[in-house]
Amino acid sequence: MRLCTEKIRPQALVHLGDFFDDGEVLAQEYPHLPVYQVPGNCDYYRCPPGQTEILSCQVGDVQLYMTHGYRHHVKLGIGALVNDARLSHADAVLFGHTHKAYCSQEPDGMWILNPGSCGYGGSAGLIETQDGKIVACRIIRQEDLEDIP
Repeated sequence: MRLCTEKIRPQALVHLGDFFDDGEVLAQEYPHLPVYQVPGNCDYYRCPPGQTEILSCQVGDVQLYMTHGYRHHVKLGIGALVNDARLSHADAVLFGHTHKAYCSQEPDGMWILNPGSCGYGGSAGLIETQDGKIVACRIIRQEDLEDIP
């Protein structure tokens, strides 16, 4: 996450759970960046009690629906997650839990992004916006960062 943050220079960081304290460290190391984070199924003792497990909010100029994914049983499928994201009028739904990077766009334009895992496989997600719309959404792998000065 540090390497990606240094190379990409994003306008915000999103941490989708498991090792919640890693997200808090990022917030301290990059105080100029807003950090959005949700706990994962392994974070029961790593985050403040009552921490929200789903964030649906405006990030930059787009609406994001963010969750770890275990409550939506994403290892069995993402249908329930996508439905909930649509109900919140999300431009993109972001989730984790499976540790498998995934990025696609629905026919209605909503993006679905699982950045994978920076710790297991070395990947992250990147959403680019312009004028209130997502113009690109993709997976970034550690080797992609090596070519960025």
